[in-house]
Amino acid sequence: MFGKSKGDAAEKDGNIGSAQELQRSTATPGASEAISSISSGLSIVGKIIGHGAVTIFGHVEGELHASTVVIAEGGKVEGDIVAEELKISGRAEGTIHANRVQLNSTAVVAGDIFHRSLAVEENAQFEGASRRLKDAIDTSSRVQANRNQPQTASIDISAGSNGSQSAH
Repeated sequence: MFGKSKGDAAEKDGNIGSAQELQRSTATPGASEAISSISSGLSIVGKIIGHGAVTIFGHVEGELHASTVVIAEGGKVEGDIVAEELKISGRAEGTIHANRVQLNSTAVVAGDIFHRSLAVEENAQFEGASRRLKDAIDTSSRVQANRNQPQTASIDISAGSNGSQSAH
C-alpha cells in the first residue's frame, strides 16, 4: 500500500494521485503529519520525499528523504537516506544521514552512517563507517528546497504463481 493515513490526496476519483498531489496535501500548514508506507510486494524506483513518517515494508531503489523513516523487517532500501529519525529492521544499502539511527537485531546495513546518535542491537549487521555529525539534520528545510523539482516514480507490481505479489 502506498498512501497516507489522513487526507484524500491518495485517491482522486478512484485513481492514485501523483506524487506532487501527495506532497501538496501533506504540506498544508497546520495539517497533522502524514504517515506513508510502501507495502511488501511493492517495488518503487525513484526519489521519495516525505514531509512526515515513511515506513518501508517493500523495496525502494533510490533516494529517500523524510522526517521519520522505518525500514521494517523484510523491507529494503537501496540508495541514500536522509532523516531526522531512522529505525532499521530490514536492509539498507547506501549512505545514511540521520540525527538518530537505530539498527535493530535483524538489520543489515551496507554503507556509511552519519549521525548524532547511533544505537546498534546485538546481531545487527553493519558494514561501513560511522561518523558523528556536528550539526543536526532538519528534513523540513530539505523538503522545502526540493518542493519545486519534478517528482517521478515507477512502480513494478507482479503477481506470483500463487496469487501473492512479489517485488522485482
